[in-house]
Amino acid sequence: MSQLLLELFSEEIPARMQRRAADELKRLVSEDLTEAGLNFSELHCFATPRRLALVVDGIPDAQPDVREEKRGPRTDAPAKALEGFLRANNLAIDDCEKREQGKGEFWFAVIEREGRPTGDVLAEIVPRIVNRLSWQKSMRWGAGEFRWVRPLQRILCVYDGSPLNIETPDGIPCGNETSGHRFLGADRFEVGYFDDYEKMLQRAKVIVRGRVRRDLIEQEATRLAEEAGYVFRRDAGLLAEVGGLVEWPVVLMGQIDPVFMELPDEVLVSSMRGHQKYFAVEDADGKLGPRFIVVSNMEAADGGAAIVAGNERVLRARLSDAIFFWDQDRKKKLESCLAPLGDMVFHEKLGSLADKVTRIEALAADLSEFVPGAAAADAMLAARLCKADLMTGMVGEFPELQGIMGAYYARGEGVSDAVADAISQHYSPAGPDDDCPSAPVSVVVALADKIDTLVGFFGVDEKPTGSRDPYALRRAALGVIRMVLENGLRITLAGIFARAAGHYAAELAAPDAIAAALMDFFADRLKVHLRGQGVRHDLIAAVFALRKPDGSVEDDLVRLMARVGALQAFLETDDGSNLLAAHKRASNIVGIEEKKDNAGYGAAVDGSLLSDDDEKALFQRLASVSSGLAPMIEAEKFEDAMTALAGLRAAVDAFFDNVTVNVDDAPVRANRLRLLSQIGATMGQVAAFGEIEG
Repeated sequence: MSQLLLELFSEEIPARMQRRAADELKRLVSEDLTEAGLNFSELHCFATPRRLALVVDGIPDAQPDVREEKRGPRTDAPAKALEGFLRANNLAIDDCEKREQGKGEFWFAVIEREGRPTGDVLAEIVPRIVNRLSWQKSMRWGAGEFRWVRPLQRILCVYDGSPLNIETPDGIPCGNETSGHRFLGADRFEVGYFDDYEKMLQRAKVIVRGRVRRDLIEQEATRLAEEAGYVFRRDAGLLAEVGGLVEWPVVLMGQIDPVFMELPDEVLVSSMRGHQKYFAVEDADGKLGPRFIVVSNMEAADGGAAIVAGNERVLRARLSDAIFFWDQDRKKKLESCLAPLGDMVFHEKLGSLADKVTRIEALAADLSEFVPGAAAADAMLAARLCKADLMTGMVGEFPELQGIMGAYYARGEGVSDAVADAISQHYSPAGPDDDCPSAPVSVVVALADKIDTLVGFFGVDEKPTGSRDPYALRRAALGVIRMVLENGLRITLAGIFARAAGHYAAELAAPDAIAAALMDFFADRLKVHLRGQGVRHDLIAAVFALRKPDGSVEDDLVRLMARVGALQAFLETDDGSNLLAAHKRASNIVGIEEKKDNAGYGAAVDGSLLSDDDEKALFQRLASVSSGLAPMIEAEKFEDAMTALAGLRAAVDAFFDNVTVNVDDAPVRANRLRLLSQIGATMGQVAAFGEIEG
C-alpha cells in the first residue's frame, strides 16, 4: 500500500474560500479514486493561505484485474448484429463463445482487463481534478487560458515517495518541491511523504493543519488576555477566518485609547472585527476591555512592538471616525431622520423606506392583538423609529450596526427599554442560529417588518425561484415561523397576510391570492425548518392539506404543530400504522372502482343495505367516532382525537378480513364502496392521511 501527496501552491487564497475548496478537492479525489477501483484507507485535506494539500494513505500499487462477461446477439441473429457487438466492444469473433441461455443460444464475450499501475492512473486523475476544482471567483494570468482563484505557481505530486510525471494546465511546474513561509521559511525544498512534508513545513514556519493554527491562536490569545487581567472573547467565526489568513500565527496584544471606550461595545467590536480582524477582550463583568488581540503572520526581531504600534494607529484612525459620528448623531432626534427615508427607495414597485415604515407601523398595531403583553402604542413607536438610524452617520459608516445604533440613540432620548429593544431586534432572527426576539414589543415589530416584506414581494411577483432569493424571503419566512412557534403565538397567518396587503396603497392587488401563495410558501419553509428536528415533511403536508370550516387552510402554526405532534405519536403505535395501511387500502379500492365505473362513492351509506355483521359494526363505529371528532378538534384535544381513531382499527380489520366489496349485487357493492369512502372521510377530519408516506 502506498501514499499520494498532492499540494497546489498558489498566491494567497481568500480565507472564506479555503474550507470549501479543501472539501471539494477531497470529494473529487475520493470519487475519482473509487471510480478507478483504487480503494484507500484514509484521505485528509488541508488548507493554508498559499496551498491546498491532500494526502491519501493505503492506495494499492495497481488497479484490480477485471473479468467481465457480456452477452451479445443470438447466434441466429443477422450478421450485422454480431458485427456491431464486436465493434462496440473492440472484439474479434475468436474472443466470443456460444452459450445456451434461457430459450436460445447467444454469443458471449469474456473480457479480461489487467489492472494498470496506480502511478499511471494517478497521472491521468490529478490533472483532471486540478482543472475541475471550481471557485466562486477565478482569474487568468499571463498568456494562459487556465483559470484558478489566484495564480497557481506550482504543483507537488508525489506517489510512494517519488514525483509523478503529470501533464499540468498551461505547463505549471510539477514535481516534489514545496516552499515554506513567504518571509520566514526556506524558499524551496523536496519532500517525499506527508510526515516529512508536515515536519519540514513546520521548520519552514508553516503550520499546515488549520485546526492546529486555530487552537494556537485561541490559546495564545487567552494567555495574553489573562496576563493583562482580562478574558479573551472567543469568536468562532473570526477564529476560522484569521486561521485562514496566516501560515505561522503570531498572537499579539494592543491597547485601545481610553477616549474611545465611551463608544458602544458593538461599535468597538465592529471596528475591530469587521475591518481589522482583531479579537476583543472583556473584564470579569463582561464589559469590553481597552485591549485588542491581533494575529500577525510574521515573527519580528522586536517581539512585535512595531506591528502592535502600527495596528494601534490604524484602529485609532478608524475609531476616531466612529466617535465623530457618535457625537454628531446624538445632536439630532431620531424623528428627524424619518423624512429623509422618503428619498431612499425600498423597491421600485413597493415605494420608499418611508412608505415601508408607515406600513410596518400600521401592521404592528394589528399584530399587537395577537402578542400577549404587547402595548400597541409602544409597538407603533418602535415600528416608526426602527429604520431611522439608516440615515445616521454611524450606520452609514458601519452598516452592520443598523438597528443596534437606533436603540442606543432612542435610549438616549428617553424612550422605554421595550421600544429600544424592539428597534435593536427588529431584524432578528437573521439566520437559523440567531436568537429569536421574545419580548412582546420586539416580537411585534420584527414580525411586522418581515411580513410586510414577504407580502410586498409576493404581491409584485418577486418570489424566490430555484436557488435565487435576492430579497432573502426564505430567511424572512423562517424568521416568522420561528418567532410564532418559539413564542407560542396564536396568529392566523392568512388573515395577517391579507391585512398586511391592505396596508399597501395601490401597489398590490388580490390580497387573498397573495395570502394563499404565501401559505404554500410557508408550508415548504416549515418542512425545511422542522426536518432537522426529526419531524416528517409528509406529516406537515397532511395537516396543511386540511381545510377549516370556512374552506381555508390551517394557518395557526401552534395548532398545526400540536396536531402534527399528535399525528406523529399516533403513527408510531401499532394501531396508527395499521390504520394508515387500512386507509390506503380503502382509498385505493374506492379510487379504482370510481375510475372504472365513472362514478363517485362519497355519498352517505344506506343502512338498510347493510347485511353482514362486520359491515354493520364498521358503519356504527364510523358514525360514533365521526360525531365525537369535531368537538375534540375544536377543543384542540388532538391526542384524544387520535385515540378515537385508534378505536376504528378492530372494526376496519374485521371488515377487510370478512367482507367482500365487489359482489354481484350492484346496490350492495356501491353501498360498501361508500362505506369504504367513509373511512377516509372520518380519518380526514384529523389529517389528510393520503399525504402520508409509508
